[in-house]
Amino acid sequence: MKKNIAVVYGGDSSEFVVSVKSSKNVFESINPSIYNVWKVQLQGLNWDVLEDDEVIASVDKGDFSFVKNGEKILFDFAYITIHGTPGEDGKLQGYFDLVKIPYSTCGVYSSALTFNKYFCSNYLRNFGVPMAKSVRLFKGDAIDTDKLIEELGLPVFVKPNAGGSSFGVTKVKEKSQLLAALEMATKESSDILVEEFIDGPEFTCGLVKLSNQEILFPVTEVIPQNEFFDFEAKYTVGKTDEITPARISPEMTQKIQQLSSRIYDLCDCSGIVRIDYILKDGEFYFLEVNTTPGMTATSFVPQQIAAMDRKLGDVLGLIIEDKLK
Repeated sequence: MKKNIAVVYGGDSSEFVVSVKSSKNVFESINPSIYNVWKVQLQGLNWDVLEDDEVIASVDKGDFSFVKNGEKILFDFAYITIHGTPGEDGKLQGYFDLVKIPYSTCGVYSSALTFNKYFCSNYLRNFGVPMAKSVRLFKGDAIDTDKLIEELGLPVFVKPNAGGSSFGVTKVKEKSQLLAALEMATKESSDILVEEFIDGPEFTCGLVKLSNQEILFPVTEVIPQNEFFDFEAKYTVGKTDEITPARISPEMTQKIQQLSSRIYDLCDCSGIVRIDYILKDGEFYFLEVNTTPGMTATSFVPQQIAAMDRKLGDVLGLIIEDKLK
């Protein structure tokens, strides 16, 4: 009998629209001859099953099931494609652990750690992972702009501590811009990071570790036309050159892949993860871990899998089967 796979998307952050696009690609990639694939949209307390973009049932949160034509259908697996809360910060993972439904991503503790950029960076700093200096601030704090600039220099990046897709991120070049940037970041998160600027090209590396194998994806070189890799650059066709495999030596490719594999293990990751870096003076500076990375047709991970001459659906199938064991 076919297993019922829920492609879970939506969420309660600004990344809702990105999640919808990711879920579409995941839904279309999972093999329907092997699995019954369902779309499940989460937004607040509304958990709905959709067919052809129409709601056909509500999810019973007691056991993660729904009723169709009088028949109760229990999901066997959840493929989480929510970017942001509650699918990337550990909350949804905790629910699935309680109802004993296997899922595609990192567990509760790993998701919570990696979602909080400040906690994750300071944890990895203890293991010698190179990264920019940063200061964490909270909404309502008295801001000493002179002290911040003295400590971090200019320019700096101001970003929400919990968030993704570059929502609320500003590159600040002048002291006069700093307070406005902090205010914008607080619209996405109650705590904010002010981060030292590392000047160099950006690279990203995806990977997945299964019980019996490690798949290191080709590295992507990211060349935005904008000032930095902001939301427009990420999701507007032609705004960024994305080169896979990256134009770096085999030795540098191995270096970033090995570092990504180490970070994956240090953070106790699971499922497909993508890790972003800045390259400066031969060193890859860690930016962040993405534990539910974008999966749209033009996102980095699908590009990297295609560059390996593999199909996204085949890799997703490996993950599903591994987690269902």
